[in-house]
Amino acid sequence: MRTPNAARHAAAGTSSLAQRFQQVRSQTERLVQPLSAEDCQLQSMPDASPAKWHLAHLTWFFETFVLERFEKDFRPFDASFRVLFNSYYNGVGDKYPRPQRGLISRPTLQQVLAYRAEVDERVQTLLRRTPAGPAENELAQLLTLGLHHEQQHQELLLTDIKHALSFNPARPAYAGHWPLAGISPQPLRWMGFEGGLLEHGFDPAMDGAFAFDNETPRHKVYVAPFDIGHRLVTNGEMMAFMADGGYRRPELWLAMGWDWVQGTGATMPLYWQMPDTQNGPYRNFTLQGLVQVDPHTPVCHLSYFEANAYAGWAGARLPTEFEWELAARSVSAPPGQRAEGNFVEGGAYHPIPLQQRSTGHPAQMFGDVWEWTQSNYNPYPGYKPWEGLVGEYNGKFMCNQFVLRGGSCATPQSHIRASYRNFFPPEAQWQFSGLRLARDGAGAQDA
Repeated sequence: MRTPNAARHAAAGTSSLAQRFQQVRSQTERLVQPLSAEDCQLQSMPDASPAKWHLAHLTWFFETFVLERFEKDFRPFDASFRVLFNSYYNGVGDKYPRPQRGLISRPTLQQVLAYRAEVDERVQTLLRRTPAGPAENELAQLLTLGLHHEQQHQELLLTDIKHALSFNPARPAYAGHWPLAGISPQPLRWMGFEGGLLEHGFDPAMDGAFAFDNETPRHKVYVAPFDIGHRLVTNGEMMAFMADGGYRRPELWLAMGWDWVQGTGATMPLYWQMPDTQNGPYRNFTLQGLVQVDPHTPVCHLSYFEANAYAGWAGARLPTEFEWELAARSVSAPPGQRAEGNFVEGGAYHPIPLQQRSTGHPAQMFGDVWEWTQSNYNPYPGYKPWEGLVGEYNGKFMCNQFVLRGGSCATPQSHIRASYRNFFPPEAQWQFSGLRLARDGAGAQDA
């Protein structure tokens, strides 16, 4: 396996890696604490997975890629788990059908938690006993990848349980604290960037020691002058689109997008509900239950089709991922520091309105909502998958998907960076996905 700057992780020592392993693994279990065993069994659609499956799959990853590789006299916790909790690693072997994960009633949640506890202890023992040298370096690489993989699933766990709970007519809340407070709304401002022939992609000097394979290699890209919105598009702006017949006007939609509207009957973002009275407010389901839609909060749970249609209606477009990264570099945290924003650690589990006044730089670039870009999810020039079984990690999905950037309110803060590339098919809505506007030409002015 080839991961960037792997030696830096090994040099940090096994003690710090053991501490991080414990922190990340514990965070996953804290996220399931508000859930009952019945909640953890729910699978609401083929693209989502039960919380119990996430807990087991993340443990399967460390058992399969770490313990099986390094542990002397390795024995699996349960041989059947190799198939049950494999996701898409064809090189590992057979997989249980993804749409049927909710049917896996055995092992029980308690057995899965016991599986996690045993594998965690065995990994910690392995860290203590592995001598310095090439084996330690390789172990550090795989563990670091596994921890970032776990952080990806921490976000998926929240988005999947939100989707599942939304079908309950009682509209149960996952969290009790509602994060919104009164703010002064801000008109959209445009921030101008000159562009040019620029280096693009993962840079350890700016992004830290780790990146996924799809963020590399760093390469040159020409970016024409462009403007980008200083904040995210809000619920109130989406309501104006809806009031102007946005979901009923085929000229605003891509052909596939209009087919999607016609096929799904979409008239508003996912989780929204029509007002109870003629002049009543829209409501939407959140991880805090059913609440009134706040007009100043960033709109989320949009498909690419919806984001693209709104941008065209607004006289703008979606940014390319190259434009987005250039804008994000202007506000990125220095190396060794975490990006600022509304992340999962804040406990909001929901986007929040822009709080600070415009500073001359784009705001809300990290956290709150994943931002759709107009860029297809393709490999960078010179891209090569990692070696070994983990080579299946990202490259095999580079088809029929679009790139999203920036992280969301469900993303762990230490997981995101300016070079990070998320990707989903254009119809996906259940992630915390929203948008920021862009347009051709440079210059900053009020919209």
